[in-house]
Amino acid sequence: MLKNKIRIVASGAIPPLVELLKFQNGNLKELAAAAILTLSAAAANKPTIAASGVGPLLVQILSSGTVQGRVDSVTSLHNLSTSKEDPKLVLDARAVYPLMNLLKDCKKYSKFAEKTTALLEILSNSEEGRDAITNADGGILTLVETVEDGSLVSTEHAVGALLSLCQSSRDKYRELILKEGAIPGLLRLTAEGTPLAQERARTLLDLLRDSPPENRFSSSTLERIVYDFAAQVDGTDKAADTAKRLLQDMVHRSMELSMSRLQLRASSCTPSKVQSS
Repeated sequence: MLKNKIRIVASGAIPPLVELLKFQNGNLKELAAAAILTLSAAAANKPTIAASGVGPLLVQILSSGTVQGRVDSVTSLHNLSTSKEDPKLVLDARAVYPLMNLLKDCKKYSKFAEKTTALLEILSNSEEGRDAITNADGGILTLVETVEDGSLVSTEHAVGALLSLCQSSRDKYRELILKEGAIPGLLRLTAEGTPLAQERARTLLDLLRDSPPENRFSSSTLERIVYDFAAQVDGTDKAADTAKRLLQDMVHRSMELSMSRLQLRASSCTPSKVQSS
């Protein structure tokens, strides 16, 4: 099967599929997108497909396609984003708005959210992408919500995107991220995320502190981080009590989220919509 996919691309199948994606006929476009999805699963095909100009055409489907068309397009873009080719061949800042709208509407722990946040993290590495994320309606808030409610994979990508923003310009993005209530989710992530997500969350929390860090911390405890933020909010006199309350709330929320996720996954059936893709 894999060899067949490679032979199909080698025989020149991609240019006709790209032309079909330009048609006004929605059915033809989505059939072409489905074919691209199948062929993009083979690593050997990714450079050829990525260089074909297919990226912007798949992005168009994200805005106007059917549910299945959007799922296929996101998955294709995700497949192609792992190509050795320049990511800009596949993605540019125009993809941020439809991707952000899709992330808003889907379950943050779904496989669909994992692919969507992975693409947004890639886009956050360019100035144009960061500007688009900031200008998107609820863009930073949606990433913060994904940090709070996402799967291990989607939280890792969401915090990566937020970190990319803050590292690019702390002065520009610090207040925007704080305003959306990012601290509780980041604090929880330092204890519950993947090793990479934990590292990213700690680094971002350090950047979000009131004064710039002189050294990147690696040994700071969760309690110390909470105390520092509590002191900023309520002052040093009340910081200890506030920090204790925040930690208790985090543990309680963590238990509620874990139970909720277990119940949702246990009761879930074969997805038929983007929200549970």
